[in-house]
Amino acid sequence: MKVPEKYYDEVFDFRGQWDMPSKCGLKIVVKNNEIYVIVTELYQDNPGTSVTYAGYSLVKQICENKNLSISNISYIECNPDTSSKLSFYDEEFFEVTFPEAKGESGRPDYKQLSSAQIQHIFS
Repeated sequence: MKVPEKYYDEVFDFRGQWDMPSKCGLKIVVKNNEIYVIVTELYQDNPGTSVTYAGYSLVKQICENKNLSISNISYIECNPDTSSKLSFYDEEFFEVTFPEAKGESGRPDYKQLSSAQIQHIFS
């Protein structure tokens, strides 16, 4: 199941859980003074940790690599459409906020984005 390249501009190499070499699709969109960092799960093309399990470590690595501030971005995880008959491979986008970005602890907060919200980002 190959992920279409329309979902990302580059393949980003990152250190996953236990420093396992991992990959994700990465697209950075700047619109109306907002920065959207969109990471896409690459499924079989990722030898390591998924974007969901990499979490805060992944967003930190992207921000360090791209000279971004975690407090000035909207971080979005994408599960791309892979044309599978299995519903868990349907396209979904989630905006993720991490308590660690505010010096707190706890679980990340996931908010599923609607098609209209996604179209607004990409149009």
